[in-house]
Amino acid sequence: MKAMILKEFRQMRRDRRTVALMVGLPLMMLIIFGYAARFDVATIETAVLGPDAEVVASQLGGAFTVVKLDPAGTDDEARAMLADSEAAVAIVTGAAPKIYVDGTELFVAQSALRRGESLPAGLESEILFNPDLNTAAVMVPSLIGLILLFIGTVITSLGVVREREQGTLEQLAVTPLKPVDVIVGKISPYFVVALVDMVIITLAGIVIFDVPFRGSLFLFAVFGLIYLFVVLGFGVLISTVSRSQGEAIQLAIMVLLPQVMLSGMIFPLESMAAGVRWIGYLLPLTYFVQAMRGIFLKASSFGALLPPLVVLALMAVAVFGLAVWRFRQEVAPKTAKVATS
Repeated sequence: MKAMILKEFRQMRRDRRTVALMVGLPLMMLIIFGYAARFDVATIETAVLGPDAEVVASQLGGAFTVVKLDPAGTDDEARAMLADSEAAVAIVTGAAPKIYVDGTELFVAQSALRRGESLPAGLESEILFNPDLNTAAVMVPSLIGLILLFIGTVITSLGVVREREQGTLEQLAVTPLKPVDVIVGKISPYFVVALVDMVIITLAGIVIFDVPFRGSLFLFAVFGLIYLFVVLGFGVLISTVSRSQGEAIQLAIMVLLPQVMLSGMIFPLESMAAGVRWIGYLLPLTYFVQAMRGIFLKASSFGALLPPLVVLALMAVAVFGLAVWRFRQEVAPKTAKVATS
């Protein structure tokens, strides 16, 4: 028995990826649930507009943080700021003072309404874009990104690994195809399937869960295509550093978990500790969720959606380029080996 135990320990020591997963995953979950799994929002970005803006702003307390103070601001400007995600709450002062709350940020809106005692008295509140604070209206656009992420990382990551396990990677190495041609050829079926899934999920959300679609269909398609390139690039990148399908799935889980927990899909970014929040801004799902909620629920302007679009485009170029480079590094030694044999 002692020999068997020692053998298993030696085998575990050789399998560094599994050991890293066993140690790293619990630490990751501890950090995520300890610092990110919070629903109460400590900072609510607030715009104060109208002739009495300075007086009202001085009376704000609690979590309401003034991000814009404009005595010349109007009711229409307040609505536009919330539509473009420039603030989560907008207070319009004057003859008929009113407070507008962005209903697409579910927990931010709930925190704002719960902290109403910190607001000056006499303000009538109105929830915009999601007046009933419907959870499905907020979650369905996010689930599109999650499902595409699953297809791109878990399923696609098995592509090159399967070639290696079946011994056909050497055959690819001696073909006249360039690494980018091989990668594009391998991800094309997954790309098509993911597009079909995106359409099905969107239609199901609109028909079954009554989720509104108020924005641009063109912007929706552009974001979907670019995001797919990012997640499929992650899948190919994972497959090039994995020696087996089991390793690919392990690495895919390590990529999936932080994105689900730190992207703002479930827990609002505003509620996370600053030391963890920055991780969320490095994840593609964060920007896709922001864009989908803006397109579905708020019909956000192109200018408001441009920052997440640019970030996703840069991520697509970086991740896909890295995947092509890593695949070339993987194929080059096998090409030389086949050529000399």
